[in-house]
Amino acid sequence: MTCVGPGTADSKRLVLLMPHLPAKLRNFHHGSACIMIIGVPKEIKNHEYRVGLTPTSVRELIAHGHQCLVETGCGAGIGSDDRSYQQAGAEVVATAKDVFERSDMIVKVKEPQAGERAMLRDGQILFTYLHLAADLEQTKDLVGSGAVCIAYETVTSPLGGLPLLAPMSKVAGRMSIQAGAYCLEQPHGGLGMLLGGVPGVDPAKVVIIGAGVVGTHAAHIAVGQGADTWVIDRNPNVIESHWQQFGRSTNSVFSTQDALEKHVLEADLVIGGVLIPGAAAPKLVTADMVKRMKPGSVIVDVAIDQGGCAETSRPTTHAEPTYIVDDVVHYCVANMPGGVPRTSTYALNNVTLPHVITLANKGYKQALQDDPHLKNGLNVHAGVITIKEVGEALNMDFRDVNDVL
Repeated sequence: MTCVGPGTADSKRLVLLMPHLPAKLRNFHHGSACIMIIGVPKEIKNHEYRVGLTPTSVRELIAHGHQCLVETGCGAGIGSDDRSYQQAGAEVVATAKDVFERSDMIVKVKEPQAGERAMLRDGQILFTYLHLAADLEQTKDLVGSGAVCIAYETVTSPLGGLPLLAPMSKVAGRMSIQAGAYCLEQPHGGLGMLLGGVPGVDPAKVVIIGAGVVGTHAAHIAVGQGADTWVIDRNPNVIESHWQQFGRSTNSVFSTQDALEKHVLEADLVIGGVLIPGAAAPKLVTADMVKRMKPGSVIVDVAIDQGGCAETSRPTTHAEPTYIVDDVVHYCVANMPGGVPRTSTYALNNVTLPHVITLANKGYKQALQDDPHLKNGLNVHAGVITIKEVGEALNMDFRDVNDVL
């Protein structure tokens, strides 16, 4: 971050280099301006086509007096070429190394891969999805980097919930039914069932574990396709809310071991949508249950980012999305929304951009101190884990975020 005071050589140079700055920042006689350089590398995870910032978001940051560096080709997956970023005011650079070396804050979508983590430096801000509780190697690298790592998925809201995770949970919930229906087709290892059946033939039984954001949006699509839809949750208030929304178009069940076992064994398609914020997902579908499921039935484990809610789940990619255990098809793609990058990126930017602007305008320390909900997003700070659930899940030392800041 560059801070320039009134009348300095740096301030004059800034006006020449950045004529698009708003007047209030170009008039240095009325105070000082702090310029943050925000970097957007191209995502490199397998079949990941989303991007941290759209050209529209870049334009907003430029209007606030900041600079943006984007790696060439980073927006190709959402239909935004380099020219569209340049027109928004960004500088297009050739490599991710250029982005990481020159930026004060890195804005991404998926967790940094090993090569990206090696480029992080002490004090640099990383703002992205992390899902650390199921990823010891990444956590160790981020701790070792000294970077300030803020995770979308643990930022909270005054209204409750996880507002930066919700858009991708909505997308993943809707996609889970599409993916499950595809996997139920016999050429893909499934039972050979049409999800909604036809007149005179029963529809598939869809069991959704978890009635949160993923489960609600999965239920919308399952009901729309005519499936026999069952939703299981352990929170009576959530079940009541689900009933008010769906009525008799779905069947809601209070979660017990008996209920889980009964409905999973009867299911043609199981959707895993459970979430404990910041922590590893509970293993609700045991390996023994999988052995006793119908041959050709399907598990779509949306919770795989947090380790998965089935004991037999392991992460897969869009390139090789499925595998079979005990004749049950498992779809465990860890970045499902990456398959619809345009929808996903714009939905994500709608909720992340205000926080990016705040972090850039105030600097991370002031931004986190001013907003306890954004502060909940801090997972790693200067070599220290700052979220209890991650430390406990990985058996690593952690400190309270307030002590660290």
